[in-house]
Amino acid sequence: MAKYRIAWLPGDGIGKDVLDATRIVLDALKLDAEYVHGDIGWDFWCKEGDPLPQRTIDMMKQTNCAMFGAITSKPRTIANKELDPDLQNKNLVYRSPIVRMRQLFDLYICKRPCKAYPGNSLNYKEGIDLVIFRENTEDLYSGYEFNHIPDAMFRINGLEKLPRDAAISIKVNTPKGCHRIIKTAFDFARSNKRRKVTCVHKANVVRASDGLFLETFNQVASEYSDIQSDDANVDSLCQWILKNPFNYDVLVAPNLYGDIISDLCAQMTGGLGFGSSGNVGEKYAVFEPTHGSAPKYTGMYKVNPIATILAAKMMLEWIGEYDMAVKIENAIRTVVKKGEIRTYDMGGAVSTLDMARAVVEELR
Repeated sequence: MAKYRIAWLPGDGIGKDVLDATRIVLDALKLDAEYVHGDIGWDFWCKEGDPLPQRTIDMMKQTNCAMFGAITSKPRTIANKELDPDLQNKNLVYRSPIVRMRQLFDLYICKRPCKAYPGNSLNYKEGIDLVIFRENTEDLYSGYEFNHIPDAMFRINGLEKLPRDAAISIKVNTPKGCHRIIKTAFDFARSNKRRKVTCVHKANVVRASDGLFLETFNQVASEYSDIQSDDANVDSLCQWILKNPFNYDVLVAPNLYGDIISDLCAQMTGGLGFGSSGNVGEKYAVFEPTHGSAPKYTGMYKVNPIATILAAKMMLEWIGEYDMAVKIENAIRTVVKKGEIRTYDMGGAVSTLDMARAVVEELR
């Protein structure tokens, strides 16, 4: 029996391509794991009306963690049109499987490191090393949405001014949700000798929900006198982090802002081909690249797998295989610095699998 059982969720588009590349690296490390395939993605929405079937959820509950490739999500009008004809009249609502996984398994931490590996011509500036902690279960991703305002809501003061056909998405931040992600960011900063944590918000306008996030941040920061702390409006941050990224270190944000700034920071450190993500809870975790499914490249084995390999590095840390995790990052650093093996996004022409093989050659 293998030491670890890992749910293997290719998903859509290039998800299989990048996970195939990642398996090359994990197999070279001789990770003692059983990889259990799970059905997930757009095809299962179209055929079954559920992009995350219950059988996949049940399987995941029997594993240590999951590796996830990519997902295709489309606007609700298109989603409904692509359903199997037998499902068209069932009033099904598409919900992103990755968002559902985060909520089902309470994966409240979204950790997204953004590091500029030396020698990468795509780096905005050499030496950038940022880590973003994004609250992963609340905010505008909570799923409380209405295509038309329910009658009961019109009893809320002020909503009677809105037209009945207005669409509403509710932004939810709870004291517990705010506290635990902010504490996670400070604990990470302390244990990794990071100098500062920055709270990203828009509390000057979104005064209730973002106000709670900022208030909680200030309360938690007072318990970490050894760590610098500051805060920034999300719009201003997008300007200042481009002007001087070295003024920032660890950033913590509500769900939507964290999603946005992590893509910005990924682009500053090589693009989405280098952007990895860990969705982590107390008992389970799902690791993934931050890029989308890029359907036009499906099966071409063209895209950069480094983001997914770095996600596997995070997975190895999660299960306690720290030496393997260090080997992966060192190998990636060497391949990037040499500059001989490059996928198309890096200005080269090697395949997804050849990039993985190059990383294997540098494992020490």
